[in-house]
Amino acid sequence: MNLKIQVFSLLFSFLYGILFSFLINFHYKILFYQKKWVQIVFTMIFLFDMALLYFLILIKINECIIHIYFYFMIFLGFYISFPFLKKMRKK
Repeated sequence: MNLKIQVFSLLFSFLYGILFSFLINFHYKILFYQKKWVQIVFTMIFLFDMALLYFLILIKINECIIHIYFYFMIFLGFYISFPFLKKMRKK
């Protein structure tokens, strides 16, 4: 994998972490609903859709070659943006 594709994949993974954080904050009430079976169903669908979306886009970028630092960038994007988006949820 050349350097340009690798940098683009890292940037995509970071932005995907931010998107994931935004969608978790957006669906906060659904994810923490009172009925347990609704929580489980929506959480499973949400996680499956998010994983599928990540891998489908990664197929387009670099034929779905996955490295551990792509996951580090997802977590970095998530944990950097989560406090800011959490403040937006409270407003």
